[in-house]
This record gives sequence, C-alpha cells and structure tokens, in this order.
Amino acid sequence: MYRGEIATLKGRAPEDPVVTARVERTDPDGVDYGRVMQITFVVTIAVGAPLVALLSIPYDLATWGERAGFAVRVGAVVWIVTALGVFWVERKRALADADESET
Repeated sequence: MYRGEIATLKGRAPEDPVVTARVERTDPDGVDYGRVMQITFVVTIAVGAPLVALLSIPYDLATWGERAGFAVRVGAVVWIVTALGVFWVERKRALADADESET
C-alpha cells in the first residue's frame, strides 16, 4: 500500500537521504582491479561453462559428485588462466596510458 510516504530507516527523519550518492566514475592509477575482476567473472562464465561441458564429453561422469568435482577442477584452471590473461592485458593498457600521459 503505497500512499506517497517516503521509506525511511528506523529513527531517521523522512527528509534525510536514506541512500548515499552513487559514484559514477573512477580514475585509478595503474591497473583497475575492479575492471579485472568484472571481466574475469564474465569471461569465465561465458567461455568457461561451454569449455567445461566440451571437455567433459570423453569422461564417464556417472554421479553428480563426479560431475561437480570435474567442473571445479577444470573451472579453477579456466578461472586462473582468464584472470592472469585479463590482468596482463589491463597492465599493458595501464602502462601504455602512463607512457602516453608522459609525452
């Protein structure tokens, strides 16, 4: 039942902002680790899941435990390779940006 009231936290006046201002941009010096984590997550899901499925074809994984164990082992390798690759690309980009700003 919304009647136009403002949702507030207990003990706060309605005119006080409940949510802090949103940060729109960052300008990190060097490697942007947040970007590395986000790209690693997306690429690992998008590439890793089909890769694990393809690599599991020749194996006889009869139980859910065997399937989960296989997915964890292969997924860990996919994740670390992806994370190191993304970090390397971002580091190259950061070094290029630093060189560009010096000239």
